[in-house]
Amino acid sequence: MDSPIKEAIELQKKLRENIILTPFNKKIQYIGGCDMSMNLFSTFGFAGFVTLSYPDLTIVDHSVTKKNINFPYISGLLSFREIPMLLTAWKKLKQKPDIIIVDGAGIAHPRRLGIATHLGMILRIPTIGCAKSLLTGIYKEPGKTPGSFSYLYDKYNKREIIGAVVRTKYNVKPLFVSPGYMITLKESVQIVLACVRKYRLPEPTRLAHNTVNEYRIKALQKLM
Repeated sequence: MDSPIKEAIELQKKLRENIILTPFNKKIQYIGGCDMSMNLFSTFGFAGFVTLSYPDLTIVDHSVTKKNINFPYISGLLSFREIPMLLTAWKKLKQKPDIIIVDGAGIAHPRRLGIATHLGMILRIPTIGCAKSLLTGIYKEPGKTPGSFSYLYDKYNKREIIGAVVRTKYNVKPLFVSPGYMITLKESVQIVLACVRKYRLPEPTRLAHNTVNEYRIKALQKLM
């Protein structure tokens, strides 16, 4: 195992002690979403944020960036690969959100430090992890109706709840929601569901994904 990878794992273990999961309990005026786009072995990637008014979910600001990647693709350590890009995009964002929904895991992570948690700790802002696929944990399939959810448990300590498996649309694949930083699981589930409109994904991450991909396509076209 390479030294930078060892150091990253040890840093996650250390930062885990500083995770804060307290109720947000404030009125949300703006909610953010972020996403990254990159090829598996590419030397550069794209990242961006969108800020939406809440609860009507209209885009009021967005930012995008292209940046070199200096960390390998390793499951469980994606924050070290992706957060440098996100921090650059964050600096460009004029209207900062009150909460960010991140396309990835919060505490539903082997060391409880998914990208949503790590990003929230750096920015000192409440974050929610909303992943499209399971990173870790065990669960029972939730009901088929929108709003149904089941708890996601640690696979070794089956009494420890690390997230929720949430059905956002009838009979579609669920999302894996977990608190990232300075918010609770209950609030995380409620906010994600409040941000779902026509699609399976909540609008903040869906629109962030679209924004980043549009920027990536335009940037790559310029290279042709």
